[in-house]
Amino acid sequence: MTLTPAPRSSVSDHVFAQLRDAVLSGAYAPDAPLPSERELAATFEVNRHAVREALRRLQQLGLVKVSQGGATRVLDWRVHAGLDLAMSSGDILPVSTLVRDMMEMRACLGADAARLCALRGTPAAKETVIASVDALAAAAPDLDRMGEANVALWRAVVAGSGNTAYLLAFNSLVSGALAVGHVPPTLRTAELLDVAGHRRLAAHIAAGASAEAFAEAQTLLTAPISDRKETRA
Repeated sequence: MTLTPAPRSSVSDHVFAQLRDAVLSGAYAPDAPLPSERELAATFEVNRHAVREALRRLQQLGLVKVSQGGATRVLDWRVHAGLDLAMSSGDILPVSTLVRDMMEMRACLGADAARLCALRGTPAAKETVIASVDALAAAAPDLDRMGEANVALWRAVVAGSGNTAYLLAFNSLVSGALAVGHVPPTLRTAELLDVAGHRRLAAHIAAGASAEAFAEAQTLLTAPISDRKETRA
């Protein structure tokens, strides 16, 4: 992979993106050293501050380990990276089923969040879920508006679960360049149009029926996974 000099705008972003893509493409294998800061600065025709900033971002993503006074070594992203990597590099991450994989994660998270929301959601949280279903129904048949309402509904369910880790994971799943919330609504038509299913879900949550809420959420969230065709993420 050939590295090119950085444009004058967004210098650090340019260095970061090229090094990230080089690591993910296999140009630098796990445990291989990156060129020194001095060499990278010369290659990109930038100052060393821009290189350090790019390396700091790569380290935050779990792609490299920066050692003071030593070589910066490449890490295996499969071992060290988190969801932030998918958010920043979905178009280059070497996984052909990433959209499907993220939707499967959403289905697992959403189903358990529905169970917990039914068990320990406050009355106000459960009312928010019911109101969110009404908003979803009111958005029909506009799939774009229904998609936005659907994200708001599941945010209400996850928030009502009282699980902060689930909420942070949900935020990752609906933000960034590659996100479940940005999947074309046509790929989630079965889920979006099942307003009756969402009303059943809200009713189960309101009644504190955790097992039923889990099952209904699982049915709703797995429909788009089984219906969609595999595409390159």
